[in-house]
This record gives sequence, C-alpha cells and structure tokens, in this order.
Amino acid sequence: MWKLLSMATLYLLITLLLAHSATTALSLQVHFYSESCPRVEIIVQQVVQRHFQQDPSVPAGLLRLHFHDCFVRGCDGSVLIDSTDDNIAEKEAPPNLTLRTYDVIDEINTELEKECSGVVSCADMLALAARDGVALAGGPAYALPTGRRDGTVSTLADAHLPSPSFSVDQALAAFQSVNLDLVDLTTLLGAHSMGLCHCGFFIDRLYDYKGSGSPDPTMEPNVLNTLQQKCPPHLVTIDNITEDSIVFMNQVSSTPFHFDNSLYHASLNEKAVLQIDQELAFTDVTSKLAAQYANNPGTFLNQFAKSMIKLGSIGVLTGQEGEIRLNCRVVNNATSNSSTANFGPEN
Repeated sequence: MWKLLSMATLYLLITLLLAHSATTALSLQVHFYSESCPRVEIIVQQVVQRHFQQDPSVPAGLLRLHFHDCFVRGCDGSVLIDSTDDNIAEKEAPPNLTLRTYDVIDEINTELEKECSGVVSCADMLALAARDGVALAGGPAYALPTGRRDGTVSTLADAHLPSPSFSVDQALAAFQSVNLDLVDLTTLLGAHSMGLCHCGFFIDRLYDYKGSGSPDPTMEPNVLNTLQQKCPPHLVTIDNITEDSIVFMNQVSSTPFHFDNSLYHASLNEKAVLQIDQELAFTDVTSKLAAQYANNPGTFLNQFAKSMIKLGSIGVLTGQEGEIRLNCRVVNNATSNSSTANFGPEN
C-alpha cells in the first residue's frame, strides 16, 4: 500500500512539475525571438526612430495605442484590427477614434515580414514600439519580455476604457479589473507629461465642471485662461465631423514632447489638463506618490518601467493561443470575427 501511495504521489508531483514547466515555457520572456528572429528589436527601434525624427509626438501616440490595446481583451494587438463588412472593430469605439501611429506599426509589420515572416506577433510589435518610443522621448529603456500572440477578435462592444474625467476611485476600479493597482495607476499617468490632447477630453473642466455651469475651481487661473483661448466652449461640426482643437498635454514644461516627471509638478500645482491627472493631488496615497515622483525623477522612471512591464502582461496569449497575424490589420482567417460580432451600443 505504501509503495502504491508513494508511486501515486510521485506521479502527481511529476505531473505538477511538468505542468509548471510548460506554463513557464509558454510565458513571456526577454529576448523571446533571439533564435527565430534575432534582429526584431533592432528593426522595431529603427522604424520608431525614423518616425520620431519626423514627428516628436509619435512616442505618446504609440504609448496610448498600447494602453488601449491592453485594456481591451488584454495585450493581443486587437486594437490594430480593421473593421469588416460584418464586424465593427474596437478601433471604431469613441475612446479609440483619436488613436494614431497605426502607420508606425504597419511599417514595422512590413519590415518584419521581410525579415522573418509569420514569426513576430503584432502584439509584440506594439509593445516594443511603445517601449522604444518612451526611451527616445527621454524615458527609461527597459528589457521587455516578449512572446505575445495575436488575438482574432476585435469588436466595438468590448472597448470599455477608463475615462479622462474619472475620479481616482473610478480609475482605480478599472485598473484593478485588469490586475493593476494604485501605484500602477499613479505611475502610468505620468506618461501625460508628453504629447497632445483633444479639447473634447477636458472641455467640461473649462466651462461646465460637473454640470455647475462654471469652470473647475481647482484649475490654476492662468492655465484655465490659456486653455479657454485654445478650446472654444462649443465644438464646431462641419459635414458631420466635429472639429476638435488640440493642445499640449503638458502646460508646465517647455519641452512638451519630452518624457519626464513634470505631470506630478502640474498636478500638485493645479495645472494638470485632464481631471484624472489633477485628482492625483487630492487623495492621500496618490498625492504622496506624486510628491515623491516630483522630487525624485529616478524613482518615477524606475517604477514606470516596472508598471509598463506589468501593463504589457495583461491577458496575454502565449504558446498555441491566438495566432501570429501576417497583416496586423486583418486576422489570418478573416471569418474569425463574424460569429462574435456585436453591433449593439456600448454598455
């Protein structure tokens, strides 16, 4: 009996170890493509750098594209998929209509298909491009685990994203739903130190804050005046297209396309553009973190790298899950989406 029990226990242990090894083998890892496509990171970096030299706002665009991808169905490149006759893709959802830098990913996709066709996922291309964009803009350069696979489903109905007008509590609930915490929230918002912002994302703060008919009283007067001059109270619609002005996300820095810790200075001095950024100054934990990051940029950069790696690990597909899309805009089997299409309104 003891021998039988021992053999059964041994068999169970071996099975568990093998399962653990398989899971580990299928997880993300640094230099995942070292043998299958050794130049992948060089190619991605070169393409991003070319676009960055022509347009310094590219890093912010790539970072936002990556964030929006990871928050819907995980980091599976689904935000890159175009709509078809029988499916409306997530990029058509209102929060995604202002996304850009798709052309950067398209070029990376083309170059990598020449180098090693069918090997590198679009999800990894996007994650690497966002990482390289941050580094080119002055942010941290960090080793990024890769090995993501691409999703085959992208529907408008799935695109639920945190709003820039959220409170910290509302934003935290959204972050916690994808296994990110308050430190990640406070840290990742630091990316708002660079780039551009559409007036529509904060116009209520300028004229009708929370339905009061007045501006947000927490906004510093000079910043409020500047933004009111650039963002009229009523957005103009021409041929059913809303003309939405664009301003610098960073109103306190002379280098609006540089990645740094200036968002926290803006928040603590009531000069943040977005409501969620300004809210950081008004809760106990986030205000302490904001002060720490404002006073110690090295601490911020170090944590930003950690939070970006954590963001890039949300809901990833690995191993034999998903696919490696040959064209980032189209699933390999174009009918994959049709059975899951949902044309109803967002909930």
